[in-house]
Amino acid sequence: MPTRRQFLRNSAFLAGGLLFLPDEIRAAPAEQSLMILHTNDFHSRLESFPDNHPKYPGQGGIARLKTLIDKARKQHDHCLLLDCGDVFQGTPYFNRFGGVPEYKWMNMAGYEATTLGNHDFDMGTEHLSDLIRNHAAFVFVNCNYGLENTPLNGRILPRHIIKKGRLKIGITGVGVNPDGLIPADLCKGVIYHDPIKSVQEQVDLLRKKEKCDVVIVLSHLGFEYPGNQVSDRVLAAETHGIDVILGGHTHTFLEAPVSVISKNKKPVVVSQAGWAGLQLGHIKLTFK
Repeated sequence: MPTRRQFLRNSAFLAGGLLFLPDEIRAAPAEQSLMILHTNDFHSRLESFPDNHPKYPGQGGIARLKTLIDKARKQHDHCLLLDCGDVFQGTPYFNRFGGVPEYKWMNMAGYEATTLGNHDFDMGTEHLSDLIRNHAAFVFVNCNYGLENTPLNGRILPRHIIKKGRLKIGITGVGVNPDGLIPADLCKGVIYHDPIKSVQEQVDLLRKKEKCDVVIVLSHLGFEYPGNQVSDRVLAAETHGIDVILGGHTHTFLEAPVSVISKNKKPVVVSQAGWAGLQLGHIKLTFK
C-alpha cells in the first residue's frame, strides 16, 4: 500500500462541456493517482437552463455534466464520483416525479456515494427512505444525524470504504442543523449531533481501525459563514486526519479548492462546485 501522500497535485473545476487539464497532470509519473469528481446542490436540474436565462443561458443539466464525467474517466484510470447533497428541489421534475429521475440519473452517471442535504427531506423521511430503497444504486453517508427512530434507519451509513486500485478510501458524511431549515414534520425523529465531534469519531475509525489511505468527508454544512456557525472551513480546522472535504449547501463557486490547516497542522483540501450541475469539481491526488 502507498506509504506517503503527495497532496493536491492538481485541482480545478470543469464547466461548459470542456475538460482542461494542465500538461503536468497528463505527464506526471506516479505509482497511482486518484481523480475525485464531485458535485453538490444539483436541485433537480436535469435540463439546461433556458437559453434566455439571465445568468446561466444554456448551461447546466445532465447532458453537459455526463460529457465531463465520461471525458475524465477516459483520461484517468481511477475516478471517484461523489455528491454532497440537495439532489432535489428546484425544477418541476421533482414536484412531478418525486426524485426518481434524479436518482436514475445518478445511477446512470455512476455516482458512488452522496450525503444528505436539507432539501433531500422535502417530501419527508418515509418518502426518502422508499426512494433510496427502490431507486438508488449508490451509498448514502451521514454521521451526525440520529436516524434510529425514522424510516431512514439502516439506509444511511456513518462511513463507507471504496477501493480504487491499491488505494483504500474512507468516506463519511455530515449534514447541516435541520432546526429552522427543514420543517419539523418532514424530519420527525431526526436527532442532530455535533458535526465536529461526530466527524472526528468516524475519521479516527477510518484511519486507525480501517487503515484507510485517504479520508474524504462529504459535507452539507456550507463553505463558510461570517459568524460562528460550523462550516467546511471550521470543520477542517477543528479536526485532524481528514484529507479532503467536499461541500455543498452554500452554492459556492470556487476557482480552485482551498487549503485549510487542520488541528494537527496538516493541510486539508476544501472544495465546492457551485450548484445545478454548472461545474464538475475535480481534485487529483497522486500517491507514491
